[in-house]
Amino acid sequence: MLRLGRREFGTHEPVIMAIVNRTPDSFYDQGATFRDEPALARVEQAVAEGAAIVDIGGVKAGPGDEVSAEEEARRTVGFVAEVRRRFPEVVISVDTWRAEVGAAVCEAGADVLNDAWGGVDPGLAEVAARYGAGLVCTHAGGAEPRTRPHRVTYDDVMADILRVTVGLAERALALGVPRESIMIDPGHDFGKNTRHSLEATRRLGEMVETGWPVLVSLSNKDFVGETLDRPVKERVLGTLATTAVSAWLGARVYRVHEVGETRQVLDMVASIAGHRAPAVARRGLA
Repeated sequence: MLRLGRREFGTHEPVIMAIVNRTPDSFYDQGATFRDEPALARVEQAVAEGAAIVDIGGVKAGPGDEVSAEEEARRTVGFVAEVRRRFPEVVISVDTWRAEVGAAVCEAGADVLNDAWGGVDPGLAEVAARYGAGLVCTHAGGAEPRTRPHRVTYDDVMADILRVTVGLAERALALGVPRESIMIDPGHDFGKNTRHSLEATRRLGEMVETGWPVLVSLSNKDFVGETLDRPVKERVLGTLATTAVSAWLGARVYRVHEVGETRQVLDMVASIAGHRAPAVARRGLA
């Protein structure tokens, strides 16, 4: 069972988390949803296309202009409150590593804290416990927020992913975060080169075997671009292929830009696996 906000998701129910960037310099949409109305339109479209979760971020993941906690909160808190008002059933996640921002967005109605930087602020898990919020526990290879990996090495990248993410999940559980609301994320591209991210995908089943629900954030990332030698705007097909592999290996939650396309991929994989009936089955029956 995966329980996030007001929603419960079955064991074989893939969950889409739509990305909503409240930043002027996001790597993919270059600030298209920085202003409120385009961002709210993005939420409406994502929900209509099958997203159960929207993930709101106020700071670009990569290097760039400094964004203070106060500015991050200004970009996210009021927007969370408005999304909560307009879309009462949607699960609201906020992508932040800062405990003070986490507390502010939980007060405004957020259901999940997506900690993409691997517990760099230990207080964030404490905030999730205090508010009964869900928590994403990510492997970032010990990287500082908003830094890129440089000649990072692992003896065994998946062993390190398991050590870190399961450790963070167990700590969150001990603090009081509901077990059914904790997810683990291998952290593609975070503290990893392209070969590390490919290996993490290939061995994703090892994360699934821990029993913690696995979230993957694959959408248009550099490891896809480098693998296929494609620029940011030409990575959708590679992303969807990686999504299909991840679904087959048992990932539960998918953080994405392209919601409708991802929904079709996940539905197809679920039907092949025998977890979903075809939407229509007329062939050979007439």
